[in-house]
Amino acid sequence: MIQADENTTVVIVGGGVAGLALGNFLVRSGISCIVLEKHSREYVEQRQRAGALDAGGVRMLHEWGMGEVVEGHSLGTSDSGMPMLVDGEKRYWKADEDDADDFDGAYCPQQVLVRNLIKVFLRDGGDLRFEAEDVSLECLDTERPLVRYRDAAGSTKVLGCDFVAGSDGYHGVSRTAIPADVLTCYTHEFGYAWLTVMTEVPADPLAVLAVHSRGFAAQITRGPNASRLYLQCPVTDTIEQWPDERVWNELEARFGAPVAAKGPITSKQVVPLRGVVFSPMSHGRLYLLGDAAHLISPMSAEGMSLALHDAEVFARAVIHHAQNDDSCLLDSYSDTCLSHTWERQASAVWMTDTMHDSGDTSYTGEFRKRIARVNLETLLEPPAANRLSE
Repeated sequence: MIQADENTTVVIVGGGVAGLALGNFLVRSGISCIVLEKHSREYVEQRQRAGALDAGGVRMLHEWGMGEVVEGHSLGTSDSGMPMLVDGEKRYWKADEDDADDFDGAYCPQQVLVRNLIKVFLRDGGDLRFEAEDVSLECLDTERPLVRYRDAAGSTKVLGCDFVAGSDGYHGVSRTAIPADVLTCYTHEFGYAWLTVMTEVPADPLAVLAVHSRGFAAQITRGPNASRLYLQCPVTDTIEQWPDERVWNELEARFGAPVAAKGPITSKQVVPLRGVVFSPMSHGRLYLLGDAAHLISPMSAEGMSLALHDAEVFARAVIHHAQNDDSCLLDSYSDTCLSHTWERQASAVWMTDTMHDSGDTSYTGEFRKRIARVNLETLLEPPAANRLSE
């Protein structure tokens, strides 16, 4: 029998939003855990990723006493700073009259949220181990799973635990530990991609979205001195087809106006849009969280919020088990999270289709464009000319 070098209640594989949020929730509840992250602290704190949380995600952090991790990033209640450009005409989003949430959403770049979650976790006594490589999961069908890894010094360590939380992303090792004949993958390909471009240019306002006959476009803040540009393009495009000058020219064409600030472009990537859901989200004593279990269209800006939802559901299940010796919430974890995930996927597909079909007809045709424009109007205030004539 393999002997563990250390024991804990939960080993969390992956130090992204899902894993760090879970670690914080558990530490605050007196549940022991160890977070293993394969990259260095410097790497994860600087890794540029999506940066939006919905009001529910912000509220959740406040309820756990962690509102400080998103302080200063609130969207506020006004839509005036977030225009929607329709064929170059500035429009504004409708206020959600049915939204009674006391919290606003937040544009918080993922690396900033991760940095803040790390700070709070370590401050509160959390055990976070960077540069943990060659992670393998063993004995998942037993009452005492084992997690083996190689630490930064090159030594092999074995952790014994009650539960393993696999939050190491789409390309991580956690999901591969589930037998192929147990796991089902559901995938939807949208048929187009985004050229995503990191720039050393601040976004002002923090977010601008545009639909245009040339395709969807956006500029979203990634911090005080950076923003990411998004341009809809065919999935067959390569970054070589998009020199810097073409990127800025195309953004201006789709925005219908000159872009005031241009600057260095630091990276480009062509990302096909898709939705992915893996089911079930648990196997034995392994539980999948965040991108390890699902990918959602970036148009929805729901990736971090979904990760937080998984983390909270699992944390409450572990806490309930510890306090009541009752596994009912753990047993229902997969069904609970999948129900929420499919609801968000449905919304994401609708929003993605609406925003992209409204523009370039070369993907889905004029009929779908007209349907999408009708759907788009349900999200926007009437044009200024219409408001003046009323």
